[in-house]
Amino acid sequence: MVKAMAKRASTDYSFVVAIDKPSGMTSHDVVNKVRRIYGERRVGHTGTLDPEATGVLVLCVGPATRLDKFMAGHSKTYDFSIVFGTQTSTDDAAGEVIASEAVPSQLCDVAFAQDLLSAFVGPQDQLPPAYSAIKVDGQAAYDAARKGKALDLKPRKIEVYSLALQSLDSSRADAPLWHVRAHVSAGTYVRSLARDIGHTAGTCAHVGSLRRISAGKVRIEDCVSLEALEANPFAYQLDPLKLLDMRFAFLEGGSAAAKSVAHGAALSPAEIELFEYDRKAASTDSYCVCTSGVVPAPQECAPGETIALIADNELVALYEYDAGSGQLKSACGFSKGVKRGADI
Repeated sequence: MVKAMAKRASTDYSFVVAIDKPSGMTSHDVVNKVRRIYGERRVGHTGTLDPEATGVLVLCVGPATRLDKFMAGHSKTYDFSIVFGTQTSTDDAAGEVIASEAVPSQLCDVAFAQDLLSAFVGPQDQLPPAYSAIKVDGQAAYDAARKGKALDLKPRKIEVYSLALQSLDSSRADAPLWHVRAHVSAGTYVRSLARDIGHTAGTCAHVGSLRRISAGKVRIEDCVSLEALEANPFAYQLDPLKLLDMRFAFLEGGSAAAKSVAHGAALSPAEIELFEYDRKAASTDSYCVCTSGVVPAPQECAPGETIALIADNELVALYEYDAGSGQLKSACGFSKGVKRGADI
């Protein structure tokens, strides 16, 4: 076990790990906890979870924090409950009840519930909740809301890929509970989704519980509790190559290509051989350091395509293809290569 350092500094650690975030902690609380575990100040997450929510929270440690922008736009899957009949200040169970409305009896009907949910599948404009991390003129919406000031939030383009009723609890006739699974685009607020479903149903609603079960290619099964991480900090690193879902190339030590990448110089596509993960094999393979499922890829680069470069079993750089010059140019380099699994 790593001895937590009172004063966090820079270390030689560079990897990705996923936490099963507990309820009652903010995403920043988790980041601070992981900073203490590793004694490393450079820790960041790739997508905020509400304090009361649980589930997948992907963290980058050390120079791997430069991967944040490449891992933040993925779709996500949530299991959540919708409580009808009450609206809260935060659109979830943590807020104060600010409105109550009668609940139509049809909300206890499974067929009606399924039809209503299906109407919310597809591209749409969504108004973020008042309590959110969105900033307007540098001020976070949740900070303004706590001070009694509502910011002028604009609707955002989102997409709901699927929305399925898992179960319906009608034991409480005055407040039926829907348990729902949603697969949504980045930027979607499940709290807003529950709010809007309530309005469409002719009442009001809020999220009762919320659990993120996937973020991009990271599943809840790939996550570890903070307690387990603290007990064994180096047993749970993920392979960034599989999380990024990019084509990749292996650089031989001492080669001209490896030397160019070490200095951030441009590469000719002819200098590298491209590979990719076989989709079928990758869907069942764990996020380990192994190379099972790797197959040769077409060698042509698409304009703007990002290629991951591997040396000594570490992700050492991301290069983007510039069609104008016909060269691969550095998009992201790491002072310390990102480990491809738990073998640190």
